[in-house]
Amino acid sequence: MARIPTPQRVRGTQDIFRDEQRRFAHVLDTFDRVRRLYCFERVEVPVFEDTQVFARSIGETTDVVSKEMYTFPDKGDDLLTLRPEFTAGIARAYITNGWQQFAPLKLVTSGAVFRYERPQKGRYRQFHQIDAEVLGAPEPAADVELLTLADQLLQELGVAEGVTLQLNTLGDAATRDAWRDALVAHFEAHRGELSEDSLTRLDKNPLRILDSKDPRDRPIADAAPGIDAYMSAEAGAFFASVQKGLDAAGVRWTRNERLVRGLDYYRHTAFEFVTDRLGAQGTVLAGGRYDGLVESLGGPATAGVGWAAGVERLAMLLEEPAATRPDVAVVVEDDAAVSIAINALARLRRAGFSGELVATGSPKKRYDKAAKSNPSAFLVFTRDREPSIRISVKNMLTGGELDRHEELNGRIRAVLGMSPLAE
Repeated sequence: MARIPTPQRVRGTQDIFRDEQRRFAHVLDTFDRVRRLYCFERVEVPVFEDTQVFARSIGETTDVVSKEMYTFPDKGDDLLTLRPEFTAGIARAYITNGWQQFAPLKLVTSGAVFRYERPQKGRYRQFHQIDAEVLGAPEPAADVELLTLADQLLQELGVAEGVTLQLNTLGDAATRDAWRDALVAHFEAHRGELSEDSLTRLDKNPLRILDSKDPRDRPIADAAPGIDAYMSAEAGAFFASVQKGLDAAGVRWTRNERLVRGLDYYRHTAFEFVTDRLGAQGTVLAGGRYDGLVESLGGPATAGVGWAAGVERLAMLLEEPAATRPDVAVVVEDDAAVSIAINALARLRRAGFSGELVATGSPKKRYDKAAKSNPSAFLVFTRDREPSIRISVKNMLTGGELDRHEELNGRIRAVLGMSPLAE
């Protein structure tokens, strides 16, 4: 009989297991611990939304919307899109659920996001992000809070070495409009020298030409006027406050005058944490202030600032986390003791101990089998003589009895109601 072929994993997806999963979980666990230090609430938003949530917020002319979104009609002919990022969905939820009453809101989330692009190292079509947002806080202190949170996360993950925070400002509306006009005039004077992509951006999104990677564009972009010459007093004061706050918090940063966000609702602070350890795709965390986003989705004028980071990229920077080891391995050397061993392990687990039960295979080899999980202790059930059952807490290295004064010995015996002395 011909063997039925097994369906393969879809290109651009991944099965996360063992070493990779430990790195992945370490990023999420550290993120959850650090966000609690900053009193950020966790929020969950749908994996798919009305397509307009992303088309109107990310921008019709961006590559994400025009080329990368997974969009499909459902059975009711509603046009839906798998989320390519989190911010738009959170802004939609803020409006439709009336969360304005709770502003300012400090929120985090994490999960899978979807973009159709060429898979490469650390970049997948289904990948995962962690995300932090502050809604309803127009003060520069909110930008400082978010950046300090990001910096501490990278520090506690142990990946901060070689990572640089690049910081810029996009100014207020007046600043941005004046700068945009100056950029358009500059790029128009060099229209014949620009790449095809930059010619498209010149008409729709001229700020994006500044971060073009095309060699034809770089000399023109590098010679473009900077934003500081068009900065209003208010916008300058805002950026100065952000810099002062970061300095006070001990967060190191460097100015990158060519760091931009193309969409019109972005204001003031823009930033990226960049490393040279991931090749060309060096950004590990990025964000900015988006004071016009909620309005673009039909909500009230609402200040917002946030960032996102790819879990896979952060995980690639980690040292290998140690494999999880159980607190105790329960080894049944005599089958007559199985029920008692199951009861003992259930009691230990309810008391907070992690544990494995080894009660199958050759009785002589069960201890060796349990040793492969590298437990902190062995709990061995044997039959000395009818009908007594002997329980011994053994040292994982020597196999001998743990000293009766050792803490683990005492805790296990306390849970099981055993005498503190070896029986």
